[in-house]
Amino acid sequence: MATRNLEEARRAYELGDIEASRRAHSTPSPEKHKRGGEYIKSLVYGGMDGIITTFSIVAGATGSELGTGVVIILGLSNVLADGLSMAFGDYLSTKSEVEYRNAEKARETWEVENNPEGEMQEMEELYIAKGIPQEDAKLMVNALVKNKDAWINVMMVEELGLLDGDESPVKNALVTFFSFIIMGIFPLIPFLIGHWVHGDIHILFYASIGLTALSLFFLGAAKTKFTSIHPIKSGIETLIVGGIAAGAAFLIGYVLEPLTNDD
Repeated sequence: MATRNLEEARRAYELGDIEASRRAHSTPSPEKHKRGGEYIKSLVYGGMDGIITTFSIVAGATGSELGTGVVIILGLSNVLADGLSMAFGDYLSTKSEVEYRNAEKARETWEVENNPEGEMQEMEELYIAKGIPQEDAKLMVNALVKNKDAWINVMMVEELGLLDGDESPVKNALVTFFSFIIMGIFPLIPFLIGHWVHGDIHILFYASIGLTALSLFFLGAAKTKFTSIHPIKSGIETLIVGGIAAGAAFLIGYVLEPLTNDD
């Protein structure tokens, strides 16, 4: 049983309500942590890249007057190929991070087991460097070393800046892939529909701009489920960042359009 209500504590913080914060910390309640936060990087990274790269192709192809069929082929090819590429990249990078952290933890464990005095001295020096008086630092270290696992984990954070975690390279890769696929298809939807009804490519492009903007805003707002930032603020921020990249893509396609007319 935890000694605070975590959800109430979050709300108190958001409202700046000190009394509510005190009540939250004095009310025993099981802490219900938000699950899925460990994958937010992959979710946002994959989704943002999916939207932007697909829209880049849509914008470039439209600016070059290549036709709806070409837009669809290029867009779908990008969604599948880049989605896989992003997923593999996330898998390898996460795997490398986990392997590095595990190797450093194994080294710290060995040092604690074989040279505890040296590690205690190092810990004291780290605390003293943070401005803690030497006597207090010594008391803190003497209390900490009574729990070997806690000692090692604190050393990982204080000495190396590494947090112990349970990231899964495979899960991260899957989140990136499906986020890329799902979000990356939005800029293509008007062209997929318009191709069969022979819609004007410029009207389809305007519709694609609208859907791209909405998907960027939605992605930014959705991630606040884990970050506690205001949804509208986060949505607008993501929309602006993504809009800059998307606008640059269209400009490049427009500038290079004469190359498509070379005989």
